[in-house]
Amino acid sequence: MHPNPVFRGETDDANRAFAKARAFGTLCVNGDPAPLLAQIPFLLSDDGATADLHLVRSNPICRAAPTDAVVSVTGPDGYVSPDWYGVPDQVPTWNYVAVHLRGRLEPRPPDTLRDMLDRQSAHFENQLTPKRPWTTDKMTPDVMDRMMRQILPFRLHITAINGTWKLNQNKDAPVRLAAADAIETGLGTQLSALAKLMRDL
Repeated sequence: MHPNPVFRGETDDANRAFAKARAFGTLCVNGDPAPLLAQIPFLLSDDGATADLHLVRSNPICRAAPTDAVVSVTGPDGYVSPDWYGVPDQVPTWNYVAVHLRGRLEPRPPDTLRDMLDRQSAHFENQLTPKRPWTTDKMTPDVMDRMMRQILPFRLHITAINGTWKLNQNKDAPVRLAAADAIETGLGTQLSALAKLMRDL
């Protein structure tokens, strides 16, 4: 997380809501000789106490659990050119939103996997209306069983949720808004969403 407290002023509710809606991040655990990472979809509970996820059985994180872990959830991000501020003596930076879920990663019983997969697919499929949601009952049973044997369920028991919303809060409003107007034509991801966050401060 960014050390400047001006970028860490969002409420716990805002951080939790962002992570719950995004529902995708990078899982990181300590490893030997280096950290172990995996990109994962996850389901965050309404109270932010747990996140359910699954990993391919061959992933080395499966053998590391139970273990302390972090899920880094990133959102809109973009490069900010000093020229966009309209004032002198500025330097380049990168604006972004990131929320970290910290806790203890624990294996779940195998018989919880199907329910988790059903809840996870429903979370995403229900956002694709008017498309009729895909469900696991559309799978041939033996194919579904074969695929499920390749993955394992896990739960992150969350002890802390921290967020960085770096949106030029350290600049005067006219300077920040000038950058917001230009950033949509720049470099990054979800630039329109990033510009809106910068304007809505």
